[in-house]
Amino acid sequence: MQATLETADGLTRRLLITIPSNDLESKVEDKLKETARSIHLKGFRPGKVPVKEIRRRFGDGIRQEVGGELVQSAYGEAIQEQQLTPAGMPQIEDLELESGKDLAFTAIFEIFPEITLSDYSTVSIAKPVCDITEPDIDKMVENLREQRKSYNEVDRACVADDQLNIDFDGSVDDEAFAGGSGEGHTLVVGAGTMLKDFEDALIGASAGAALNADVTFPQDYQNTELAGKAAVFKIKVNSVSEQSLPELDGAFFEQFGVTDGDMDAFRTEVKSNMERELAASIKNRIKSQVMDGLSEINSIEVPKALVTTEIDRMRQEMMQQFGGGQQFDPSILPADMFESRAEKRVALGLLVNELVSADEIEVDDDRVRSTIEEMASSYEEPEQLVNWYYQNDAQLEQIRNMVLEDQVVDTLLAKASVTDEAMEYEEAIKPPPQPAIDEPADEPVKAQEPSGDNETIIADVAPADAEPDNAEPDNDRTGNGETDDGKA
Repeated sequence: MQATLETADGLTRRLLITIPSNDLESKVEDKLKETARSIHLKGFRPGKVPVKEIRRRFGDGIRQEVGGELVQSAYGEAIQEQQLTPAGMPQIEDLELESGKDLAFTAIFEIFPEITLSDYSTVSIAKPVCDITEPDIDKMVENLREQRKSYNEVDRACVADDQLNIDFDGSVDDEAFAGGSGEGHTLVVGAGTMLKDFEDALIGASAGAALNADVTFPQDYQNTELAGKAAVFKIKVNSVSEQSLPELDGAFFEQFGVTDGDMDAFRTEVKSNMERELAASIKNRIKSQVMDGLSEINSIEVPKALVTTEIDRMRQEMMQQFGGGQQFDPSILPADMFESRAEKRVALGLLVNELVSADEIEVDDDRVRSTIEEMASSYEEPEQLVNWYYQNDAQLEQIRNMVLEDQVVDTLLAKASVTDEAMEYEEAIKPPPQPAIDEPADEPVKAQEPSGDNETIIADVAPADAEPDNAEPDNDRTGNGETDDGKA
């Protein structure tokens, strides 16, 4: 075998590989004889089929099969000889498989970039510092009441924060449009789930009322066919309901695992959950800054093959997010929706892997154990969840990757310039800003919402306070409640 390496643009490499015809023909003959001994053909005794007959019937197919095997083995051997690490599968071109000629082909592939990490001491990190005050707890308690409010139908005109059940039918220039109508639709006036003009028109309406709402869609509306256009909605109000907040009593406290009916115990439980949420938020803020800093001081070229793979994974994530993972082909989502973020993810992953290798960072098994135990602490029988993780290799590997990523952050943080930044609780728990991606258009009358996601670098792992996906032990939680979105 002869292999010649050529450097193309960027990370692309070309291997021109030639295998002597004698090697090819020898393996073809061996395969023909093997087939003749094992094949069953009508009119011939088993094992007695002439090689000539096998060549006549199956020669071309066998040559293709043997050629494919030789291409694969020769490519692997050439990669080792050249000491290359391909990033993705090769593209095979100019394949020659003619009888009596050398087998020749060109393998085109990308390699991983060579990375030399820059001095991280030039990076500045602002570490949030925050104390939870009594007013913060008061506000959280009211948020919890809001989240569990109920609605009672009333016989009066609608005011802000009332819940309405409506039928509506919209048109632009007297023409109906997709998503512009609905029956039995429920909304809270002022919540911003519909466009503001639409909700404002409902103020003062009573059950049984029929009215028109003049709505102008924003210029940057995600449905470009409606952007900037004026619409008229015919609305019928079916019912008006006012909100009712639950009392702060024993029944309410029990929903959060506080069974003694004591307000002080409830506030203590609320504060404990707020502290966990605050710690997780501060950790995410610091991690975001650390990883951004790593990217900013290290500019590297990324293999297109890895970016393509990451785009496919992000497509799948979006399909699952919108509940269509099994109903739609993710490839219908345009690649350019994800390209820039996919490039960033790939680059950051390569940088992190280089740091792990350069600093010889190994997963701290004690830290893995303590992480799992912390996750299990809110379960009635924590040991069940701990055992479940250690009996499921895939789930355990996710936790190990998460811990390794935390160790990388700690390593970089120790090298950076870190200063404290005082923050109020509400500001500190806000997630760090994320680059947005274009989302599929929602129903036209609905308001638009910004989007973002939390990214992991080493692997897709669940956050430390999340429950495992899919199967998990049959073990009920203690009722401590959630920590996301300001819940206890």
